Amino acid sequence: MPEWPKKPLFETEMRHKANRFSCAVLTMSDKGSRGERVDESGAMLQEMLQKEGYQLRAYALVPDQIEAIAEILVQWVDQDKIDLILTTGGTGVSPTDVTPEAMRGVIEKEIPGMAEAMRAASLLLTPHAVLSRAIAGIRGRSLIINLPGSQKAARENIEVLLPTLPHALDKIQGGTSDCAALRNSTEAQI
Repeated sequence: MPEWPKKPLFETEMRHKANRFSCAVLTMSDKGSRGERVDESGAMLQEMLQKEGYQLRAYALVPDQIEAIAEILVQWVDQDKIDLILTTGGTGVSPTDVTPEAMRGVIEKEIPGMAEAMRAASLLLTPHAVLSRAIAGIRGRSLIINLPGSQKAARENIEVLLPTLPHALDKIQGGTSDCAALRNSTEAQI
């Protein structure tokens, strides 16, 4: 996976900023919801987010059903006010993969650049990346990102976005920081 140029100061600054935000992980898996498969991706994402400084507020595992997915996403955003939601699973081309369809019924704005960046980075590793239908979007003041169901692919995809998440969340919630100022500050450290 291509590495973003990072310096310890930048990583510390991003982790400090992540502390301001709550997060949740939603896994879509028919087998997992029936107890036939262990949810390794969901567990890994929870651990990764907490290590980055996010406050884990919720986790759920639901079957690959549009209504079940949409219901929990709406609850987490509208009622629980969770800032960042990562979903894992249901982003491929199997008949049961319906996560993007559920997302489109929930989000108010799509952020195509996030999904494009994940696919571009994945394509360097596997030609199967072109089969991903994952999307990212905003509902209210929350960011929701779809990730693949495989633990390895979910990790590779979220690593592409981690450096941008605190700034994206700040902007989604009305922050007035200047994107260029952050870029100039980051470039000065590299």
